[in-house]
Amino acid sequence: MSLPQAEIPFGPDDYLVWEQDQSGRNEYVDGEVFAMSGASDAHGTAAGNLFASLHTHSRGTPCKPFIAGMKVHVEAANAFFYPDILVTCDPRDRAPEASHVKRHPLLIVEVLSPTTEAYDRGNKFAAYRTLASLQEYVLVSLEQRRIEVFRRDATGHWVLYPFALDEALELASVDFRCPVAEVFEGVEGE
Repeated sequence: MSLPQAEIPFGPDDYLVWEQDQSGRNEYVDGEVFAMSGASDAHGTAAGNLFASLHTHSRGTPCKPFIAGMKVHVEAANAFFYPDILVTCDPRDRAPEASHVKRHPLLIVEVLSPTTEAYDRGNKFAAYRTLASLQEYVLVSLEQRRIEVFRRDATGHWVLYPFALDEALELASVDFRCPVAEVFEGVEGE
């Protein structure tokens, strides 16, 4: 997350109208707007690899993955975020009024960068945890070439499932498996 833009005193509905006319993506958190910076080649490659696999996997199901440009509304945090990847299977997210904002993701993926890692692990994850629909939160570490899956268990607690480069990634929420190495295929540096 980058520094907040100049103070723009408006609420979530005003943000949605304002943001449609912006050239870049901007996240909204409780009245503050944050411009999103561009992604590195490594970031885009890893996100693209995982999205492509999830897209192929979800064909013929009610689930639909989105990459980078789709907003998620987290009402309890009064926030709108742009996750790197989200998957929703909820029919309410297919309604015409949900064409630019999803509210019921089952799975959210963030590819970590040095400038966003602390926020993605901390305040952003805290906000995402308030989404009743969310079953898994995935953090992709380019630097360490590993993937961490935080999965909500039957008691509502979040349990960490780490996956190393030589293992198979498992996303229970969408019954998906792929080699972790495929996510990092073509990723050079960071």
